[in-house]
Amino acid sequence: MASNINLSLFLLLFLAHYAFVNGDATLIKSTCKNTKYYNLCFSSLKSNPSSPNADTKGLAVIMVGIGMTNATSTSSYLSSKSLTPTNNNTLKSVLKECADKYSYASDSLQASVQDLANEEYDYAYIHITAAKDYPNVCHNAFKRVPDLVYPHELASRENGLKHICDVAMGIIDNLINL
Repeated sequence: MASNINLSLFLLLFLAHYAFVNGDATLIKSTCKNTKYYNLCFSSLKSNPSSPNADTKGLAVIMVGIGMTNATSTSSYLSSKSLTPTNNNTLKSVLKECADKYSYASDSLQASVQDLANEEYDYAYIHITAAKDYPNVCHNAFKRVPDLVYPHELASRENGLKHICDVAMGIIDNLINL
């Protein structure tokens, strides 16, 4: 009988912990509701296997990680494009500059993860804002050269990173208001 009570108590505590600490669709929905891009937020977080175990801060970290993946992937993409044989040294130079900027964006996002861990939400916000701005520098590098066309693929990646950063900042706003 005592073991049944202990088992029942354990299950009750476990379920209570799970219900109040772990993120679920309700937490994800309520968190994403306060972001600029609800659908991006919800689909990104819902599809991430770490989300069910995350609190709001954990959801912010997951979203920042998605941004880091985007920035790193874009940097690699641009680096490979800059290595493609071409006689246009200006294009190579701009692609290299852009690859560097997306790498800096990834570094800024990595710094924001540490800020989130330290509950320094204002610094996390600043780092994410910087990461969001680095693609503008890349875009402007293309604008400085009249004959260069800003590639559609790069424009899509730029918008993706900016939207991801907006979502991460919206989640941090939720943390500040808790």
